[in-house]
Parts: sequence; structure tokens; C-alpha cells
Amino acid sequence: MNPPKKTLERLHVGQRFERSYHLSPAVYEGFIELFADRNPLHTDEAFARERGFEGRVMHGNILNGFLSHFVGEGLPMKNVVIQSQSIHFHRPVYLGEPLSLKVEVKGIHESVSTFELKFRFLNAAGEKVARGTLQIGLL
Repeated sequence: MNPPKKTLERLHVGQRFERSYHLSPAVYEGFIELFADRNPLHTDEAFARERGFEGRVMHGNILNGFLSHFVGEGLPMKNVVIQSQSIHFHRPVYLGEPLSLKVEVKGIHESVSTFELKFRFLNAAGEKVARGTLQIGLL
């Protein structure tokens, strides 16, 4: 039996994707339940406001979860794995905020069956919340 062909033909440099996410109470509470990160910046409204924020700041790693979801469910192939990622946070995200994830294929390396994605998260006002890169490998 031959292994499945590792193909990148469904992608091309410059190709763009967009996906919407929402920082709902279920996402927030689920993250705390799973990872037990109860840092007061994320859980105490008064603590966060005393430090100049509008309210509780959502955990940055929730955005990593959204990236994982996009790679696993938003790409036109399912035989993929995140090999590396880099994320830079530009502004806080608050409970209830809708986010737009914008992704662009920046490079394709067929010789090693990988491709590079550049991404950014924007809030409802169109402000950049986070940006970064992902290196994805084909299985």
C-alpha cells in the first residue's frame, strides 16, 4: 500500500484565508477550567482596571487555540501539523470581543513538505491585536 501523497498543490503563495472567532464566556471559562490559569489580570476586573486595562484581559494562549483550530479545520487539507509558531501581542483582548483572523501563505517548500503562513488577529475596530507566523508541515 502506498502512503498518501504529500501535496501542496492546494496552496499558492499569496493565497489568503479569513476566519472569525469570538471570545465568548464559554471559551474563557473553558480555558481557565482546563489550564487553571487564574492570574488576577485575567480573572479580577478591579485588579485589571487598577493597572490601566478596560477590564479582565483574556489569556493570550486562547489565540493560540484559535490558530490551532484554523490549521486543523480551516486549511484545504487535513494532513497538516504545526511545526513552529511565533506570536506577538499588540493590544489586549477582552471578554465578548469578536476577532477576525487573517492568514496569508508566504512560502511553500515542496522539497521538505512545508509551508509558511503569516497571520494577524484584528478586533471589531480593525485594530491589530496580534500577529505572527506559522510553519506547517504535511504528514
